[in-house]
This record gives sequence, structure tokens and C-alpha cells, in this order.
Amino acid sequence: MVYEEPKIAVPRFNEASGFYTTEKRSKIMGKIRAKDTKPEMYFRKALWKKNIRFRVNSKKLPGKPDVSIEKYKLAVFIDGEFWHGYNWDERKRDIKTNKKFWVPKIERNMQRDREVNRQLADMDFTVFRFWDHEIKNNLDKCINDVLMYIATGNND
Repeated sequence: MVYEEPKIAVPRFNEASGFYTTEKRSKIMGKIRAKDTKPEMYFRKALWKKNIRFRVNSKKLPGKPDVSIEKYKLAVFIDGEFWHGYNWDERKRDIKTNKKFWVPKIERNMQRDREVNRQLADMDFTVFRFWDHEIKNNLDKCINDVLMYIATGNND
């Protein structure tokens, strides 16, 4: 893969690198899902009710979009606020522990998101990225955005 910006290096998260965690924190972090999160499930269920059929985590597409509709060249990602850097300039100041790991980790995630968006755009895909809180607080608007895209024919 060719990077247009220098790839952000993320240090290994281990005690030898100076990072630590409690057993309780480790258990909590271990329960965080990479796919089939509640917001993703709400979104997919609502899309299915509108008779829109889709693929989930398609390995054929860069970034394995949470939802993809190849017919309309559409890729949808539902991003967690912490992991993908929502309001990052303000929130990164709030990280208190293991900051030397978490800041590059999240900034690398954000960089990867930009790279995936570019790759999908090069394949003539339209990318929708919704934050978890948008799905939780305004699911109808998110679904409507997708339906409007499909209905207006911006996908030829």
C-alpha cells in the first residue's frame, strides 16, 4: 500500500514499552467488539426494514465496510467515537494514562480511515461515515441519508 502521508508508528502496548493496565481495565477493553456492535445492528436492522439488501464486512472492499451495497457503489462505516477520534483535538487532552500509546494509536486509526476513503473513492464508491452517537440519537436521519443517496441516482 502506498501512503500519501507518512505512516504513523504505534508502539507495542506492553510493560516493556512502559505501558501498563489494570486487570479490571483489561477485562473491560477485552469486551469491546470490532464488528456487530449495537449501533451497527440498529443500522442494519433499520436498513433491512426499508428493503435495502447489503453485505456486511465485505472482504472484497478496502477497510471491510460495516455495510456495503455494490449495486450502488456505497460503503457505510459506523465509527466509535474513541477509536476513530471524534472531536479529537479536544478529546486527546483528556487521555490521562498511557498517552504515548493511545494518541498515536487513534491518530493512526484516523489516518487509516482517510486512506480507506481514498481507496474506495478511487473505485468510484461513495463512503458514508456515521459516528456511534449519530446512530444512537438519530438513526432515522442516517437511514434517510442512505435512502436519499440511493433514490437520487447519484450512484451511476
